[in-house]
Amino acid sequence: MLEERETIGKRVKRQRLRLGMPQADLAAAMGRTQGWVSKVENGRVELDRAGVINQLAAALHCHPNDLIERPYVAGKAAENQWQVSAAAILRELRRYDLTPVFDGHPRPSGQLWQETVRLHRLRDTASNVAILRVLPDMLREARALAEVSSGQEREEAFGVYAVCCKFAHTSAHALGHPELITMACERAAWSARLSGDPVLPAVADWMRVWDMWATADWDDAVDLSDRALRSIEERYDSGDPLAVRAWGALHLRAAVSASRAGNSSACEDRIQQARIAASRLAERPVFDRHSLTFSPGNVQIHAISVQVEMGDHAQALALAERTDRGQIESLPNSRRGHHRMDLARAWLWDGNKDRALVELEEAERIAPQLIRNHPIARATLRKIVYAERAVTREKLRRMSDRFHLDG
Repeated sequence: MLEERETIGKRVKRQRLRLGMPQADLAAAMGRTQGWVSKVENGRVELDRAGVINQLAAALHCHPNDLIERPYVAGKAAENQWQVSAAAILRELRRYDLTPVFDGHPRPSGQLWQETVRLHRLRDTASNVAILRVLPDMLREARALAEVSSGQEREEAFGVYAVCCKFAHTSAHALGHPELITMACERAAWSARLSGDPVLPAVADWMRVWDMWATADWDDAVDLSDRALRSIEERYDSGDPLAVRAWGALHLRAAVSASRAGNSSACEDRIQQARIAASRLAERPVFDRHSLTFSPGNVQIHAISVQVEMGDHAQALALAERTDRGQIESLPNSRRGHHRMDLARAWLWDGNKDRALVELEEAERIAPQLIRNHPIARATLRKIVYAERAVTREKLRRMSDRFHLDG
């Protein structure tokens, strides 16, 4: 996990020099000191907060992927084959308004919705490469159904297409493919408007909020969340189960935006709104056609995550002690893996590197593909390794002094 072609600090420096930007100017844009920028570039500050990485990328007028070496290029050819699937998906998305090339007659929308259940399962286990393999055919068939049908069946076909775009968007974020991220979000918004689903356009906005984080546009992300919330407020008030899920998910997304902006009061308010939404979830589960997986457990791990993002590890660990373990364990592996990664960071900042390593190992066990390729997990592991090396060096120095060895 530690083997990288170039450190993030060197990539920051190269991009800064490419722009002819002095360290002092970058420091001013970040609200930091020139000394901090120098330490980042020399690898003496490990960047393990997504918000800080996104701010750096925005200040350097580049994509965060340019700084964190995404997409990662694996040593084995088989591990890079996901990019073939990504290219096939892009081809389908580019020809969204053309007559699809499809042999035979597409299946009815009910069967296509059942196919998305498989994508849900793959998403829950963070099997992003497998998701990308499935999507080209799914997108083509959904678009073909929309072409040959009318009325509600046509709308349902566009609904399936939009949700497939959402799966592409999630996987592209996890694997690091900016072009697919952008196009999947755009096509999701287009097809959501044609779907006849009153909640799906808000889900497309929920996707777009995620993309705004890449450019550190925290206020715009909150504004977009609020616009999406207003669009489904009436349905939320009436208790529509899918609107309740979207309402809670949008507030959680706004909470993350507020945490990265350093607005703790707004962050807590959004978490509370999400808690209320979670309490209103229907007792009998509904088919999660939007694939939002909103739940009380999701609210709990977000409440911890935003404290980590704001740098309050003590509060994050205190909240972790009070979590309902059953609700956490019922979450998909992808969410649980992220949660364990957050706990690893909190324990490391608390000075307990052994507990941090335990949490990081558990995160990798739960969602290996996600964690091994995640820049925050990699940064956290580097900090643990370097801290261990520093402790070992100090122990050796003290032992050398006791043995009266010459330095």
